[in-house]
Amino acid sequence: MYNQGAVEGAASIESGSRVFVYEVIGLRQGEETDQTNYPIRKSGSVFIRVPYNRMNQEMRRITRLGGKIVGIEPLKVLALVNGKVELATADVTVSTEVKAVELAIADVTVSTEVKAVELAIADVTVSTEVKAEVNVKNEAHGKATPVSNTSEAKGFAKTPGKEKKGNTMTQAKAKKDAHIDVPVNIYRPNAPFIGKCISNETLVKEGGIGIVQHLKFDLSAGNLRYLEGQSIGIIPPGVDKNGKPEKLRLYSIASTRHGDNLDDKTISLCVRQLEYKHPETGETVYGVCSSYLTKIKPGDDVKITGPVGKEMLLPEDPEANVIMLATGTGIAPMRTYLWRMFKDAERAANPEYHFKGFSWLLFGVPTSPNILYQEELEAMQAKYPQNFRLTYAISREQNNTAGGRMYIQDRVAEHADELWQLIKNEKTHTYICGLRGMEEGIDAALSAAAAKEGVVWSDYQKEMKKAHRWHVETY
Repeated sequence: MYNQGAVEGAASIESGSRVFVYEVIGLRQGEETDQTNYPIRKSGSVFIRVPYNRMNQEMRRITRLGGKIVGIEPLKVLALVNGKVELATADVTVSTEVKAVELAIADVTVSTEVKAVELAIADVTVSTEVKAEVNVKNEAHGKATPVSNTSEAKGFAKTPGKEKKGNTMTQAKAKKDAHIDVPVNIYRPNAPFIGKCISNETLVKEGGIGIVQHLKFDLSAGNLRYLEGQSIGIIPPGVDKNGKPEKLRLYSIASTRHGDNLDDKTISLCVRQLEYKHPETGETVYGVCSSYLTKIKPGDDVKITGPVGKEMLLPEDPEANVIMLATGTGIAPMRTYLWRMFKDAERAANPEYHFKGFSWLLFGVPTSPNILYQEELEAMQAKYPQNFRLTYAISREQNNTAGGRMYIQDRVAEHADELWQLIKNEKTHTYICGLRGMEEGIDAALSAAAAKEGVVWSDYQKEMKKAHRWHVETY
């Protein structure tokens, strides 16, 4: 999820200031929070506001924390609210093609893979692939940055055939031969879409553990588009402990591109209220954004950014096989896949895509009342038994072969030979979503199955990743 960093407080945004925004990936948490179980997504970018006189210092800090700068922009180039544009600050010229960020300030040079952003600090000139010149002047809030076939605003949308690396909030490269028109960052953190909550429904049944809600938001006032497997950012109201505005958190989308109402006007999330013990004080800590969302009421406004992510997109081939390994709210992207595959109204809305392959969901939860979307899942399995297999791992009610609790990695071990035979098929894609750490047990189980045929699992897995058949998003 999102973690801005302390440098933001030093960034002045008054008129005439020279302030820049670093887009950073891979930034770890601080030493204290590294020791907690607070769920921070691997995928996603951090946007850090930095004044000119602290750019060198902040670059060193980002490097020290394991981060990588993938974009640098002058602050206040665009300010958007619900698709409306406010243009501010000095003249900004955008031209050429981005192939890398090369920023030379004093004796510090930073290079990334973004294909070339040349940033001239003095006169605020940014070179990108937009090939258009924009003179920025003050205007009232209007519509979100338009994207035509001949011009492309960085990070806001993609023109077919111009796929780039390092330019989006993702944890892996996008496919080169598919998904070339994926909507990304239509709404930015400094210019979020203001949606409204339509409904907030409880998903955990009586006797279950924790609070998990299914939230639906109205998108009709803007132009937010998304695909199955993407995420959006939510900015909770209020300020943090330092008195700064709260930072966004990323959540996997739980509805198909058409929304739960199939009218292209809604988006849904599956959110669990975060609750953990502070490692030093022992007090119970509740997540700021998850608490806000699980308690939100119909009619309330919500700040939304994104969408982001290309790692978890479904293959376009309707004959592909799909293995889904999920725990808890990691069911969210899996729900979007299954709706697209098997919901009658959704299938009717997508005549070009009728799933004919085989899908298998292995879903780990602590108790039976925690099986999220249980009725939906079991209805689809009953209607399409030849195409959809559903397997639960209920840790506090079922035992593994050793007599211990049944976790998802135990289910994978139980079915490892079947899964391995399916994985070997070049049409099979595997998706993992849920709590970080589940991958290790899954790898161990599949390693044993692959070894029976003399295959080294780690090597085979690398080849699957290169072929974009192995997809992971954990937090």
